[in-house]
Amino acid sequence: MFKPLKKQLIYSAVFVFLLIFLFSSTFTLRQFLTNTLRHPLSLIALIQREAAGIIFYHRNIVENEMLKREVDFLRQKVNSLNEFYLENIRLKNNLSLKAKSGLKLVTAKVIARAADSWSSILIIDKGSYHGIRRGMSVITYLGLAGRIVETTNSTSKVMLLSDPNLGVSSLIQRSRQEGLVSGTLGSNLIMKYLPEEADIKLGDTVVSSGLNDTYPKGLLIGTVLEIGKEFSGLSCYAIIKPVVNLSNIEEVLVVIP
Repeated sequence: MFKPLKKQLIYSAVFVFLLIFLFSSTFTLRQFLTNTLRHPLSLIALIQREAAGIIFYHRNIVENEMLKREVDFLRQKVNSLNEFYLENIRLKNNLSLKAKSGLKLVTAKVIARAADSWSSILIIDKGSYHGIRRGMSVITYLGLAGRIVETTNSTSKVMLLSDPNLGVSSLIQRSRQEGLVSGTLGSNLIMKYLPEEADIKLGDTVVSSGLNDTYPKGLLIGTVLEIGKEFSGLSCYAIIKPVVNLSNIEEVLVVIP
């Protein structure tokens, strides 16, 4: 009777001991593995974080470069559209002038400028083949710009109003006072040979007088900025601001008589 009970107690004790042993061994092994692998795992985690940071950094660089290229492309496209828009406005104004002026006009583009600083010379892409001859007037939709001084078959040389060698018979539109306009090597023009008692005021409009065949009558030249007396005291002069910006002309119209 007692033998089965004793055997049962022994089995129970062995089972409990084995459980304790197994639990203790598992915990110790876990602790050992944890302590052993903690630093390598931490190092791996650090490497992963650094690698992720580097990848993110380079990805941002690539994305920023792509965005920069896209912005540059869009900026160039906007500039091209602006140039196209401005050119269309100028061409539209030229066509409007052709229709309203009653003049026979040939449209031309500026293809070159003289390298020397003492003269104001342009080269345009139309020549004798297109009916252009030496001495013809050159205008823009704003007003008088200069005169043809030389031609080839396909190009022409234009001397601008800003050149001192060019003189234009002109008059004050309001008072009809006559004078001669020429260049000053600067941005303004000068109207000379005005009598001392000339009826001229600041802001007066100056136009071509048409006294010779070179320039048609009534072409707008500019406005009076300043009035002064010559050193002799016998005549006056006027500084004229040209209506045409002579430093950045891109298209012109040649007047065919």
